[in-house]
Amino acid sequence: MSFKKTDEALARLSPEQFRVTQRNGTERPYTGEYDDHFAPGIYVDIVSGEPLFASSAKFNSGCGWPAFSKPIVTGNVNELHDSAHGMIRTEVRSAHGDSHLGHVFNDGPREMGGLRYCINSASLRFVPRDDMVAAGYGDYLDQADAG
Repeated sequence: MSFKKTDEALARLSPEQFRVTQRNGTERPYTGEYDDHFAPGIYVDIVSGEPLFASSAKFNSGCGWPAFSKPIVTGNVNELHDSAHGMIRTEVRSAHGDSHLGHVFNDGPREMGGLRYCINSASLRFVPRDDMVAAGYGDYLDQADAG
């Protein structure tokens, strides 16, 4: 499976998805589709389709955005220094689609590794566990349990 940003994929984005992924936007807290979503499956980049996060690593952080303890494939997530808005943070972007996903913080649950990947729902597409094999994500079934 090839993961990349295409003009066709960008054309399918809603205005909010485009603003978040391509213009480094942030959705309003508690408004995203996946903030309170805990079904088994994986979350992929809305632009490239690359696997990013699994339901087994998702937790309720109360921050208003979906939170994950780790990426599915470390190489699919780039972490970049972000000093915008008067803060020092670590931005998270998809490696192949170069989509802005959110930020990572070191205040996650210790028992899950201590990280909190705070991710915009608008940058994600959820693939339910039952659809993963047909959609080409069968290699990640072992990570697709409810968090």
